[in-house]
Amino acid sequence: MTFKTLLLAAALVAPAIATTASAQVGGIAVANPEGAVGNSKAWAAARGQIETTYKAQLDQANTRREAVQRELQPLVTAFNTARAAPNANQAALQTQAQAIQTREQAAQAELTRLTAPAQRAQAYAIEQISNRLPEAVQAVVRTRNVSLLLRPDAALFANPTADVTAAITTELDRLVPTVGITPPANWQPGQQQQGAAPAAGAAPAAATPAARPAQPGGR
Repeated sequence: MTFKTLLLAAALVAPAIATTASAQVGGIAVANPEGAVGNSKAWAAARGQIETTYKAQLDQANTRREAVQRELQPLVTAFNTARAAPNANQAALQTQAQAIQTREQAAQAELTRLTAPAQRAQAYAIEQISNRLPEAVQAVVRTRNVSLLLRPDAALFANPTADVTAAITTELDRLVPTVGITPPANWQPGQQQQGAAPAAGAAPAAATPAARPAQPGGR
């Protein structure tokens, strides 16, 4: 079940109460579920703990990323120069491009290995918050007399007062004041709420693998 599905489900089960002074316009509201989770106090605290706990690995990953970028830049420049030459040797270009791609893939695997513990801790922390998201949405939908809740990108226009994302975050702060960052040994993302969207998509990554260096054109 995705965040979008959760929001739609919450809207469907919400009672269709007549609009009151405290209701959103026409009983319709918008909310960004990822933003609600990402702005929660529990996630902010967990993110800080992750950055501290895995600082050595994250620093090492950043150092390696910068080193690989410096290593690849002249190779990419040479490739682009050779490709722009008249009557460029296509076989030679293929060899150059393959060498760059091979090095990129090796670097990406190394960076993924270095950041994996932090990524796992991040996913575990966010999943704990995300698992309470339906409950938080239900509470806001109920207390604000919302009969239809949409994502912001699903609405052509929405008055700022119709955005209940902050209210959902406040409810999450009440429901989940803190979370742990050390998952059980056999934990896998999504197992606590089968079918849920991957938790890591709910908030900015605490430690994502480095962006891949620019690939040579024409590949």
